[in-house]
Amino acid sequence: MLVIACGKSGPPPEMPPPEVGVIVVHSGPVPIVREASGRLAPTRASDVRARVPGVLQKRLYKEGSMVKEGELLVQIDPAPYRAQLAQATANLEQAEASATNAKVTATRNRELAQRQLISRMQLDDSEALERSSAAAASAARAQVQSARINLSYANVTSPISGRASQLRVLEGALVGQGEATLLTTVEQIDPMYVFFDQPGTDFERFMRAQAEGAVQVAQGNEAEVRIVRSDGTEHPHVGKLSFSDFSVNPTTGSVAFRGVIPNPDRSLLPGMFVNVRLTAGVLNKGYKVPQLALLRDGQGAYVLTAGADGTVQQKRVDTVAVIGNEWVISQGLEDGDQVIVSGVQLAQPGGKVKPVPAQAAASAPAAPAPAAAGS
Repeated sequence: MLVIACGKSGPPPEMPPPEVGVIVVHSGPVPIVREASGRLAPTRASDVRARVPGVLQKRLYKEGSMVKEGELLVQIDPAPYRAQLAQATANLEQAEASATNAKVTATRNRELAQRQLISRMQLDDSEALERSSAAAASAARAQVQSARINLSYANVTSPISGRASQLRVLEGALVGQGEATLLTTVEQIDPMYVFFDQPGTDFERFMRAQAEGAVQVAQGNEAEVRIVRSDGTEHPHVGKLSFSDFSVNPTTGSVAFRGVIPNPDRSLLPGMFVNVRLTAGVLNKGYKVPQLALLRDGQGAYVLTAGADGTVQQKRVDTVAVIGNEWVISQGLEDGDQVIVSGVQLAQPGGKVKPVPAQAAASAPAAPAPAAAGS
């Protein structure tokens, strides 16, 4: 009789825990860098207008060039104002002559009155003429000064140093007739202002953290401001924060900030939109983790850590900033935690993993696929 023996099949071999890459985090001072979109503006801007009416004779500057304060930009026909000054000067000479004659007469009459050789009425009349002649001379002197000012306004100069824009009117045009005609604009572009906003919630959180001693918030010109152009390159000169508002815009829910950026090469132009990196302060005890290690769900942000025995734990964290490709975490981690940064999809809270340094995990060869059943 043929006997067929059937062997018992044992339990399937237990799969080893998946291998994940981890980094060990340690706390330390971490700069808090905030990013925002900003707009550049000149630190000073002045509209150059015609302050007296007349015919614009010529432009004396190169449009778009740098000009200095007091530099002659435009000349308005000065002939009428020279004539007014000459007439005012002649009127002043006549008024001063009359005042001198009136003073001599009044002085003589006062001497005669002491000897009672003229009447009191004659003395009063001569002194009144002396006073009115002196007043007329003062008025004529003021007219001369006004004529000189109007003549100087015919030479239109730059009120500030900066870059002068194009001339808004053509040579030969009548300007200043009834209104101060805009001739050009001069803008100071070294340094430059950059205006940007930050969420009011962040501002409030920083102030609260500062009160608790967790954060040292940079004050005034201690806060660094850096500019990143649209092509991703960074402006080589570091600026400072010059103004921060203390009220939240009710429409946008943000707080207004302003930085001052050196622009010696004049590569930054007014009106440009740029990215702003503000070093808002220093987190006294912070942790840095790669962006890929931070996960989110309906309850907020968290990371997965591997214990000494390989047990996966979920830890809720508070983030305060992004620096490059890393998140800055203020709460939720402890010194020595092994944060899972690669193979996160293989880790489940409460499960087991095999933690290895993240660089070793990245360079390790892929594990071979398990053999098919029955092979």
